Amino acid sequence: MDFDDMLGKIKDRQWALADIDWDAPGAETLTPEQHARLKPFMADLMWIENVGARGFAAMAKKAPTETLREIYRWFHAEEQRHANAELALMRRWGMLDGDEIPQPNINVKLVIDFLDKYSDDMSLSFLGTVIPMLEVALDGALVKFIMDEIDDPVCQETFRRINADESRHLAVDFAVMDVLGHADLRKLLIDLVGGWVKPTFLIGVLSYVPLLNKMRDNIVAMGVDEQKLYTAMERYRKVGERSEFVRRLPMYQIVKLQANWVVDRGHPYHLLADALVKITGVIPRQLLRKDPTWSKELTYTPAA
Repeated sequence: MDFDDMLGKIKDRQWALADIDWDAPGAETLTPEQHARLKPFMADLMWIENVGARGFAAMAKKAPTETLREIYRWFHAEEQRHANAELALMRRWGMLDGDEIPQPNINVKLVIDFLDKYSDDMSLSFLGTVIPMLEVALDGALVKFIMDEIDDPVCQETFRRINADESRHLAVDFAVMDVLGHADLRKLLIDLVGGWVKPTFLIGVLSYVPLLNKMRDNIVAMGVDEQKLYTAMERYRKVGERSEFVRRLPMYQIVKLQANWVVDRGHPYHLLADALVKITGVIPRQLLRKDPTWSKELTYTPAA
């Protein structure tokens, strides 16, 4: 990939909440049943965008070139804008109480807490392989569901713009994985072992594993075939396998293996993952950290 050319495209294709007419007709197409089911779903999706934003902020500090650092800074801002656009949709649909910022479910909250505290100390090879899986599995499946199910034209326009941004994110994600795979095997193994021996990494795994299963449960509760989530996750494997250098990344192979377990509902992995969903579900919110200060930037107010 020509990263300089990609940076130019990113800058040329920026948009703002002010570009969308949030008061246009169509909000009434949402049925009462959709309204009730969508509110927690949209709140989680909005916060998942912030998971991506925090990941890109950390990756900007690790990027090997100034061009890539700037790309990640733009991606950070885009993910925040996606969250704000989804918040604006919730306001349009009457899902917010005044200036309320809805809270994420406990599993999203745990991942946000982990990334906010530890992601700046993680290597680019770790962040650069895990963040694409989250974007493919969560953004890909959830955004596609919204576009398939909701007729509101403002919603359709919003998610078309979000989808276009996400396509560029994933293109860069896989190009960077290809670049990382050019390192010699000794360095790749040192990065892998150095990351896994950190006690904090176990905290990340114990947050990430139940998040995927919880979102699968949420998709099924919305009446969506969970196969859509699995199809999105399969994209991670298919695109990664095209490059011999991506295949050299130990973390890519680990994330891909875990994705295969998620897709196989009969795998013993689900005994652990489902148990973690139940355990995390009873953690009192009082024991969790307060929302990070950057989350205060969430707003449904259109800005140029």
